[in-house]
Amino acid sequence: MKSLESASQQKLNKRKRAANFRTLPSTDTQIDFWSNNYLGLSAQTVAVRPAGSTGSRLLSGNSAIAEQVENQIARFHGFEAGLLFGSGYDANLGLLACIAGRTDSLILDELAHASLIDGARLSTARRFHFRHNNLDNLSEKLQRVRAKRPDGNVIVVVEGTYSMDGDHAPLVEIVNLCERFDAAVIVDEAHSLGVIGDRGEGLVASLNLQSRVAACVYTFGKAVGYHGAVVAGGSWLRNYLINFCRPFIYSTAPPVSSVQTIAHQHERMVEADSQRQGLRRNIEYFRQTANAQLSAGSGRLLPSSSPIQGLVVGETERCCDIENTLSGVGITVKAILPPTVAAGSERIRICIHSYNTTQEIDLLIETLVRTNP
Repeated sequence: MKSLESASQQKLNKRKRAANFRTLPSTDTQIDFWSNNYLGLSAQTVAVRPAGSTGSRLLSGNSAIAEQVENQIARFHGFEAGLLFGSGYDANLGLLACIAGRTDSLILDELAHASLIDGARLSTARRFHFRHNNLDNLSEKLQRVRAKRPDGNVIVVVEGTYSMDGDHAPLVEIVNLCERFDAAVIVDEAHSLGVIGDRGEGLVASLNLQSRVAACVYTFGKAVGYHGAVVAGGSWLRNYLINFCRPFIYSTAPPVSSVQTIAHQHERMVEADSQRQGLRRNIEYFRQTANAQLSAGSGRLLPSSSPIQGLVVGETERCCDIENTLSGVGITVKAILPPTVAAGSERIRICIHSYNTTQEIDLLIETLVRTNP
């Protein structure tokens, strides 16, 4: 990770020497000749604050509260600094697209989210995948990449909790392995934020690995119940993204009202101890009941201790039939089909919540049992 930080800092220093280093501007201005608020509609609202931010954060859209909230959230998770994005997709896309250059390599878990894949595709770095959570295969890829590009940066990209299988990355082992090969690690915490840890701090913080990963992406559209995301890491990473991350540079900033809601929802997430306990009870009850009642003909229940429970059926038509049958008894689930998952692994994706009752879980499983041909 030190080599990645050093390479990023060199690019930042080069930009400073060229006098085009970007910093976020103050918004303490009185006469506006710079925002995109062409019709003045931003101020025409009953809200206390303007409805719109009026521009990107490098123009008129920055605010003291945005800087305060993004850095507070990063520090809560144990990082030095953070940068706010409009969505987790934007954060992943922008981070991977700019963090590695032509002499560098990105190695992604084969089940990485589409936003991570798309970001890697936009990067000029070489791209590789390793078999899901397979440390031996990751080691082989690291050896091969290091042999061909001994001086380039290598970045391994994983998720804390995977969105389709619901399992967790073996993160301690991955970090240990990456350190042997001087490779940096980036973790998408979208589905582990709010769920893992005593205060919902996510997988990285719960394992105290913050100083050993290059970046974490905390997405607020899942357990936090809102939208947006923060990329957390060192101050060098924040400065690098401000200067080189195109989705950040050229996107209109979130309005202050949205930033305030993010802060409010994140705090609610931190304090949601009883909901986390209820969620864990429901996950345990679902798995115990499902394993006891579902036969092999019902599908293969993937191993998962997360809210995401996958029942692999393996047939598109049957998956759709099961989804429709459950809908008929008032239960909404989604059939996940190719290309989102590989052909042959079509599944019913079940999300367990803290507010589900045991009666609802029983009805779900009883209906799944009845769909067994």
